[in-house]
Amino acid sequence: MEHRTPGVPAPAGLAIDVVMMAAGKGTRMKSAIPKVLQMLAHRPLAGHVLSTAQALHARSVVVVTGHGAAQVEAALPAFAGDTALHFVRQEPQLGTGHAVQMAVPALADDGQVLVLSGDVPLTRASTLQALVALSAGQHLALLTVDLPDPSGYGRIVREGLTVRAIVEHKDASEAQRAISEIYGGILVAPARLLKRWVAQLDQNNAQKEFYLTDVVRIAVSEGAQVVAHKAADALEVAGVNSAQHLAELERAYQHRGALALLEQGVRLKDPARIDVRGTLECGTDVDIDVNCVFGGRVVLGDGVRIGANCIVSDCTVEAGAEILPFCHIEGEGVGVRVGAGARVGPFARLRPGADLAQEVHIGNFVEVKNASLARGAKANHLAYLGDATVGERVNFGAGSITANYDGANKHRTVIQADVHVGSNCVLVAPVELGAGGTIGAGSTITKDTAAGALSVARGKQVGIANWKRPTKPSKG
Repeated sequence: MEHRTPGVPAPAGLAIDVVMMAAGKGTRMKSAIPKVLQMLAHRPLAGHVLSTAQALHARSVVVVTGHGAAQVEAALPAFAGDTALHFVRQEPQLGTGHAVQMAVPALADDGQVLVLSGDVPLTRASTLQALVALSAGQHLALLTVDLPDPSGYGRIVREGLTVRAIVEHKDASEAQRAISEIYGGILVAPARLLKRWVAQLDQNNAQKEFYLTDVVRIAVSEGAQVVAHKAADALEVAGVNSAQHLAELERAYQHRGALALLEQGVRLKDPARIDVRGTLECGTDVDIDVNCVFGGRVVLGDGVRIGANCIVSDCTVEAGAEILPFCHIEGEGVGVRVGAGARVGPFARLRPGADLAQEVHIGNFVEVKNASLARGAKANHLAYLGDATVGERVNFGAGSITANYDGANKHRTVIQADVHVGSNCVLVAPVELGAGGTIGAGSTITKDTAAGALSVARGKQVGIANWKRPTKPSKG
């Protein structure tokens, strides 16, 4: 299934404008790639956050960049969809409050501002929807969570149900550090109020930075109500600060998706050994063995079976088809189709434009690229079919290939219905084989063949009696 957060209805009332923090360097990542562009399930961390903003029907997203700004600004538009995307730069980087100050000129006064972090990818849209509803266009609403070890996080200081302050760990007293409820780095507030509050931030703290969390103190001092929604899952506020964190979130993301597949009735041999790096849509009674990787958009019809150690991307596999172990199917945006009841593999490769009709068989070490095979066609062993149109019930022999490239241009091979191509044949395109014909083993075919004919094109066999192999000279 798709691991992205599902869409939720647009909230009633004010429009949502998102501010995404994406200026951090991520020193502990030990990488030249900006932290928010590190990949989780084959998508940048910030790309996941943008997908969540789209699910919330955000009016706009203001991305605050800093370290690696040019890279971030070049990469993220591909993940924004129809959401209006704006970039502002935070130079120098003086804290989270300063980042929002940089975003203020790009924010309209008539909306609610949702502040997210570009390195926190697993927040559910439903959680943010609840937070926005709690704000109700009037209040400052914070996302919080209880942690068994809250070290390093800002603590939530309450009086009853009302939040009175967020105290950063570095500035907290011993009593405050004992509090397990922490601020998750996400808040919602009416734009007109948030603008006023961030304008009052100062640097009177241990780090000499502008803390966004200080808006709680300012809001309270003005008599505004500060409320909090507690997330049940700490993963929703988990950020990435190191390669270890990234690996941990990858496994958490994949585990979340595997559980969703199991709830749909998909049979996973081991939920810990499946990776979905795009979208995976499954019909009923789908069976997936271990160590399979799915990328792009993959659709598996009813009763499909995927063997162990397969890589499948941008592909539709129709009902009852079977992909045997160790196959590599790579649609790369163009797409691959495997028809109903077809059988592929083991060790087969289907490349972009491969289109297999019903009951086609593609066997071990067979490669198909930009080729269509009609119903019942078979290429069972050690073959290459590129830029070809193959008719019904064709049998393509072991070791045979379509020679589709002349060094400058690609050409197409057409094989009509019921042709039998013998082993170790070369079909030099452009060429057409007539229906019902047979190509003798070992032939190199450069001209069209007639329907029903036997076509043989190979050198005459010669035998030389008493022939002796050359011998190596003796070592003197």
